Amino acid sequence: MTGSGRKTTRSRIKSTNNNVDEDDHNDRKSIKKNRNGDPNSIKIMKVNLKYLLGFGIFASLILILLIYHLIQPNEGERQVEKPRVITPFPAPKIMDLIQFQGDHKESLYWGTYRPHVYLGIRSRTPRSLIAGLMWIGVKDGRYVMRHICEDSDELSKYGWTHHNGRDYGRQVMVDHGMTLTTDFLKVKGDGSGYGGDWAVHIDAQHDKSKLDEELLGTGHFFFYVADEEGNSLILGREKLDTHDSSLLAYGTRKDIGDWELHTDSTDNMEIHYSGFRTPHFHNLTELVLGALGAHARRVGLLQLPDSSDKTPNVLVFQISAKFPFRTDIAFVSGAGLKRSRAEQRLKSITGTLLSNKLIEKQRDFEDKYIALFNLTDKVEPESVTVGRAAIGNLLGGIGYFYGQSKIALTQDLSRKYGEDFVSYWPAELYTAVPSRSFFPRGFLWDEGFHQLLICRWDIQICLDIIGHWLDLMNVDGWIPREQILGAEARSKVPKEFIPQHPTNGNPPTLFLALHDLVRGISRNKFTTTEINEVSSFLDRAFVRLEAWFQWFNNTQSGKDVGSYYWHGRDQTTIRELNPKTLSSGLDDYPRASHPNEEERHLDLRCWMLRAADCMSSIKVLLGKQNDLGKEYQSTANLLSNFELLNQMHYDDVAGAYFDFGNHSEKVHLTWRQTETLNSNHASRELTRAVTERPQLRLVPHIGYVSLFPFMMGLIPSGSPILGKQLDHISNRSTLWTDYGLLSLAKSSTLYMKRNTEHDPPYWRGPIWMNMNYMILSALHHYSLEDGPYKERARTIYGELRQNLIRNVVDNYFKTGYLWEQYDQKKKGKGKGARPFTGWTSLVLLIMAEAYPEI
Repeated sequence: MTGSGRKTTRSRIKSTNNNVDEDDHNDRKSIKKNRNGDPNSIKIMKVNLKYLLGFGIFASLILILLIYHLIQPNEGERQVEKPRVITPFPAPKIMDLIQFQGDHKESLYWGTYRPHVYLGIRSRTPRSLIAGLMWIGVKDGRYVMRHICEDSDELSKYGWTHHNGRDYGRQVMVDHGMTLTTDFLKVKGDGSGYGGDWAVHIDAQHDKSKLDEELLGTGHFFFYVADEEGNSLILGREKLDTHDSSLLAYGTRKDIGDWELHTDSTDNMEIHYSGFRTPHFHNLTELVLGALGAHARRVGLLQLPDSSDKTPNVLVFQISAKFPFRTDIAFVSGAGLKRSRAEQRLKSITGTLLSNKLIEKQRDFEDKYIALFNLTDKVEPESVTVGRAAIGNLLGGIGYFYGQSKIALTQDLSRKYGEDFVSYWPAELYTAVPSRSFFPRGFLWDEGFHQLLICRWDIQICLDIIGHWLDLMNVDGWIPREQILGAEARSKVPKEFIPQHPTNGNPPTLFLALHDLVRGISRNKFTTTEINEVSSFLDRAFVRLEAWFQWFNNTQSGKDVGSYYWHGRDQTTIRELNPKTLSSGLDDYPRASHPNEEERHLDLRCWMLRAADCMSSIKVLLGKQNDLGKEYQSTANLLSNFELLNQMHYDDVAGAYFDFGNHSEKVHLTWRQTETLNSNHASRELTRAVTERPQLRLVPHIGYVSLFPFMMGLIPSGSPILGKQLDHISNRSTLWTDYGLLSLAKSSTLYMKRNTEHDPPYWRGPIWMNMNYMILSALHHYSLEDGPYKERARTIYGELRQNLIRNVVDNYFKTGYLWEQYDQKKKGKGKGARPFTGWTSLVLLIMAEAYPEI
């Protein structure tokens, strides 16, 4: 995508050859002329022919060497062909479709697309004008700066109580004795620049019983604006006084024209500022803290110094006021246009008019929420509140990222290129994120679950997100499973986890949402416009979906027909109790103890069935069923063959489905003495000990993986095997708890076992919402299917649904958050990342009893 100023080898060779031809031509002219001259001239030529011949040979050698060096530059200049893995997929980009241009693109231009900060605004463009909020809190009697979402901040709660994904959101943050509410509004008014105007309403309240008045009788808030393109920002006036002018800053950009940033408040407030020139926007917290600290040491005041670097591209405004306090921050675009009506537009997004619009937007959000999910008769009022926060947080957590993924190279390629990794092409990603504090970036398999909710709320946003993901596909049909794009995203990830491995996949859960969309068309659930947009999208995306499917078939297939296994497991580790399978998304879930190519992974087989079935449905929808290409229906038929499935994965004695591989149950971690070089001190480390030779066998661990055939509806409704699965699900000695189904049965030898000294159990017992949702979907399906287990499935479904909802709701009101997982050993207490409003938001679909068709 980026051009090169270096000349090509071809142009250099062409230039050299032209010179040689011209010289030869001149030599021939000279000889011909001398032939027509006097004899003395000829005599001289005869005398010099030997010398001329020798000189010519020497010159030719020099010329050959010169050409060789032009073709083969020095090591420092040598251009090596780029690895295939970083070559984009050769097809028109999905995001170039006309439906993603025009009004759609402009309507989504501005947003709260910086989910890793408590409040961050940017546009969907690689180098944006960005804005955000910081504030000073108090912890353990000390001042602390709040900006980036950190679990260590110990906020009682934070998150969006409302957000429509487009132009409105309300967030509540409780920081010890202070409650901070931020409302975001975006409008496209007559005369505004591209993307429109936006405003933030800030309301700060305090609880005197919990707040140290001496430390925080005054609130200190910092609103900043920064230009990633490096354009200079101009201060409204050197001494900021809102009684004289509301203008804080202004500037200009090619995308939106002239812009202005204003503040408006009826409360008395004091404003100070600092300006910085920096390319490092992920370090804004440190810049502000540095300026505050330096000024405090000089004058003893907790305020910015009212000074600025030359031509700053970051301006930070400190707004200080007594509690309670309210202010509006308004951004006006296109302010320099003659007909911009900037003053009128400013008034419309501040003060009373802004408050009225926010009330209207909140009402619209709640009306849509009620109409879409229809929870009134299905759950208690407390659950309705939690469901609203679930969808609001998921939509409010959508982010925009731009940058280059780091791709790990194999050993052979590392030797060839002299690097351990290479950079993907520069790319953008519009995506929901699992957790604003722990995982504020895109995860491929999480995204499929996110879209089950988002596609019900806003089909255009759903298609936009899926399109961005599919446009990240390389020429082989591979998509990096974790997207860490840009300095801000990288700042939240340890370096060793940044490179992505092109041999590794991730569950193709996007097919879950695509399957819903295809079925929605066949069931006439969409408007004519929506049907046309979905069809157009699928038509453009089909070639990429085919490549993605074939990548799995080509790289993750097992030795037996109809078998698959997740690549990327460490075959040489001696430190892991059971080598992790990160590519499966289930991380430390127990697989075969000794990874090799003989493995058959049950969950991947089932994911491929869902993908093949969806591809077949898309072909029918698009009228491609007569194509001479791959027959997805035949693949789906093979993978849904009940007898073949049972031959490969079913254990009659256990009545359960399992992975297959080279496995031993006699594996444990033991302490081993180690010696450190240049040290006299011995240390210990946990290493793996195997006391029984592994053999090819079914891997006897009941848990989420063993329930995948059940989740996918592969078991006939009249089969006794279905009854066995219901036994496992409802058995308190295996999977059942009052808070949801365990990820691994209590009877497993690895239940709640640490995988290393530093890795506590993750998918070895705790309760996860995404898998519980899929299991509930299957229970709901079988409760409607005629057969001997219909009523039993219905009973288990009702009890499990009630347990999940109750536990999530209780935790939300006790802690203020939805959680990554829930601890079965501590009465369902939330654990792991918080807030985790990615797939845990599926609790809303459980409340609504909205499940994908099986």
